[in-house]
Amino acid sequence: MTIDPAAATLLQQMADAGMPALNELGPIEARAAAEGFVALGGPGDDVAEIIDRTVPGPHGEIPIRIYHPHRKSGDDGGGENTARPGLLYFHGGGWVVGTLDGTDAICKAVANRAACVVVSVDYRLAPEHKFPIPLDDCYAATTWVAGHGDEIGIDSARIAVGGDSAGGNIAAAVAMRARDEKGPALCLQLLVYPVTNHDFSTPSYAANGDGYLLTTDMMKWFWDHYLRSDSDGQNPLASPLKATDLSNLPPALVITAEFDPLRDEGEAYAAALRDAGVAVTQTRYPGMIHAFWQMLAVFEAASTAADQAAEELRKAFIVKQTTTV
Repeated sequence: MTIDPAAATLLQQMADAGMPALNELGPIEARAAAEGFVALGGPGDDVAEIIDRTVPGPHGEIPIRIYHPHRKSGDDGGGENTARPGLLYFHGGGWVVGTLDGTDAICKAVANRAACVVVSVDYRLAPEHKFPIPLDDCYAATTWVAGHGDEIGIDSARIAVGGDSAGGNIAAAVAMRARDEKGPALCLQLLVYPVTNHDFSTPSYAANGDGYLLTTDMMKWFWDHYLRSDSDGQNPLASPLKATDLSNLPPALVITAEFDPLRDEGEAYAAALRDAGVAVTQTRYPGMIHAFWQMLAVFEAASTAADQAAEELRKAFIVKQTTTV
């Protein structure tokens, strides 16, 4: 396949603007530069309510943003006072950059289309907070929602986790911890071009590691900031693909992009989950580059992917509802 024309245009505009790569900057400067991508999500859908608050965690209070969808006749929520299913969402950004605003539009879209409450987690970032602190924040937020769903209109029996890129990495690790630590019984893991392995030797790194927004050098920079040492890269909670046991994890939707260095490790993780007996839907979006998912104002495929995510979430929530009644 060839690269999507909208992606080619975006990449050319960035090149013409002389934008530095994030790995050429310090973390603080990189965070400021990454804010320039927020507008590419567009304003997003109108939702019923957005609430910013904090929840407790092992390293201090954790900011979250709660998106309540508009109610429609016959949707999953029932009456005005009926609790809805929930999605804990973890943004991407290589564990170093990224904010709640960067995934605001996609969180709104998924909330409305899946008829669920989306809880976006503003976890602590590296290098100030290295592995496993970002994961600890996200797991703490997940367990808090499972224990306090009634406070925010969520049915605690129907909770999913999801994220893009580094956030997908964290979502996969949260699912593992929930299994191993007897945590929340999750309905689904939504993994959008997830980082799954501290390794740069895949064919997709060789083919797409330069010139397609996310680069090999950038991923090495992210990993170097996230890990305390190279040995952390062998830990399955940092590199889920290195796990020796992927059985009894929640069903997964794995979305990958054709022109993304992370494509192969995301698809390898989907295959490994499937081999372990986990129900998996895996879709490669042709012509797409890394970060397309949250760029709803740029890519039609982002809306298509949001629709796919919403469909898989709805199905998972219905299955959970029927098996617990």
